[in-house]
Amino acid sequence: MRKFAAPLALLLASTACTTMEAAPAPVAAAADRMVSPILTSPEAVDTLTHAQPQVARVTHVALDLDLDFDAKRVGGTAQLTVLAAPGAEEIVLDTNGLEIAQVTDGQGRALSYAVGEAVAEGGKGAPLTIRLDGAETLRIAYRAPADASALQWLSPEQTKGGEHPFLFSQGQAILNRSWIPTQDSPGIRQTWEARITAPEPLDVVMSGVRQGEPEDLGDGRRAFTFVMDKPVPPYLIALAAGDIDFRAIGPRTGVWAEPATLDRAWREVNDTEEMVVAAEELYGEYRWGRYDMIVLPPAFPYGGMENPVMTFLTPTFIAGDRSNNGLVAHELAHSWSGNLVTNAVWGDSWLNEGVTTYFENRIVEAVYGKQRAEQEAALMFANIQETLAEVGADAPGTALSTDGGYQLGSAIAYDKGAFFLRTVESVVGRERFDAWLRQWFDNHAFQPATSELFLADMMENLVQGEAEADRLQLREWIFEPGLPANVARPDPAAFAAVDAAVSAYAAEGTIPDGYAQWSSAERQRFLDNIPKQRTAEQLAALNKALGLSGTGNNEELFLWLELALANRYEPAVPQAEEFLAEVGRAKFVRPLFRVLWDQDEWGRPIAQRIYAETRGRYHAVTRGGVDRILGTEG
Repeated sequence: MRKFAAPLALLLASTACTTMEAAPAPVAAAADRMVSPILTSPEAVDTLTHAQPQVARVTHVALDLDLDFDAKRVGGTAQLTVLAAPGAEEIVLDTNGLEIAQVTDGQGRALSYAVGEAVAEGGKGAPLTIRLDGAETLRIAYRAPADASALQWLSPEQTKGGEHPFLFSQGQAILNRSWIPTQDSPGIRQTWEARITAPEPLDVVMSGVRQGEPEDLGDGRRAFTFVMDKPVPPYLIALAAGDIDFRAIGPRTGVWAEPATLDRAWREVNDTEEMVVAAEELYGEYRWGRYDMIVLPPAFPYGGMENPVMTFLTPTFIAGDRSNNGLVAHELAHSWSGNLVTNAVWGDSWLNEGVTTYFENRIVEAVYGKQRAEQEAALMFANIQETLAEVGADAPGTALSTDGGYQLGSAIAYDKGAFFLRTVESVVGRERFDAWLRQWFDNHAFQPATSELFLADMMENLVQGEAEADRLQLREWIFEPGLPANVARPDPAAFAAVDAAVSAYAAEGTIPDGYAQWSSAERQRFLDNIPKQRTAEQLAALNKALGLSGTGNNEELFLWLELALANRYEPAVPQAEEFLAEVGRAKFVRPLFRVLWDQDEWGRPIAQRIYAETRGRYHAVTRGGVDRILGTEG
């Protein structure tokens, strides 16, 4: 999952395509399906699942579901393949609000089951315990609730086209248990397949390979079939349905979007095939077949989500100049770190996000050049410093490996994790480091991992001698809070001109003449570092000179709105209100409501008025964050 990148288009003859033509994945027989191991060491025990995988675990999920846009419900059956230890009498699954109608075995024989008491804290939900009676296949008939936390149903008015409804899922970290009864833990990988029916003319995409053309059911509905023949953590099972079209980029890459968005989206991500090639040259074969993307309506709560073969993207990254395409590089890099090798528990989420953020920066360097990569790395480093200054360098949550607190978007999991790997690279050299990271992906492909495993692999396959081990400070980086002294800091020259402009503006109010020619990273650096206390006159002058309120780059617009609202700048309020009504990305929404709420008698009425109109449009992830800021009851 992630954040932010200029031209180098790979213009291929296939770019004129408007429909996806992909060979169906061969459907493996049950006996031939890949089964991933589970880890049983104490640090690999996931406290956010009810499952007991050492007793009985799910290895395959087959969904047959109908999408009901009127009732905002998903319902049908989930058929689970179970691998049980000798003598195991029951299996425990995760659910959250699911209405279970019946459980049978592979021969249709009813099995007894019980739904336990729900654990409200953290969305853990309720255990579904099923008596196996020797069954290796379970068939669960069920419906997901209308308020399933993983699903967001959009009215036509919330889409770009305005004519048809839209649905998308967001499973990370433990939300998929609200629409799929399975063992919802990143350490319990599963293959899956799905048959999804939806009303015409909506198309359905999933994070699996589509099998042929949709089937016309003759009742105004069509059925779409998908297969994921490689075991994935359950949070990566994803679904989207709406009025969407496809356009190819390269032989294995393309983008889906609403028709009104497709042209802009396609132009923005047209470097994707080149990114895949660069990623493979760095760390080995792309193992998922296709790499497609879908640009969702702006209610999507994240920058991107690395769902295999179908990355989900926010439209807020579209800037017209590919300046935010680090987001695409990040989600692509997850095809190795996160999807191929996955943290077994969410307290080790840096194994997904930190490794991916490092990899993202290497892709950016390969495709867009060293200067841009160094500038984006410098922005990451600033995030780390700001976080440590806010929470304290000794705060336990600033260690990479935590006791289970999963803070999505944290500068620690993402950026400190990336700088850990940058530091290791600086000590051992890029050639040795790249060879080691490639073998990590190869030797742990389709498996869960822990921080302890990562450290042990480094010690065995990378570190040469005690002196080098002392220089690397590996254990301190992974398990201790703060930022170790050996951190490989970004090149100070990356933003030398911008930092000089910040100093000139702070000292004399000098507005830089060359702002329009700067890169987006440079503009973000300037806006994020100028003095935070500004008068209305100073803000008006800044906006007039730099055109801040008219930028087409949402990363820059957010920084302008944040600065303006923090200084109670009335002319910015209508634009902030429009922005918060349109955009559901938590990265933007939560901080803007926070800055309004912090303005007491001026900002709180504004925040309450806006939220009264927008709350129902936000995904549960975004809504929950703003609820906590405003003290709103759901």
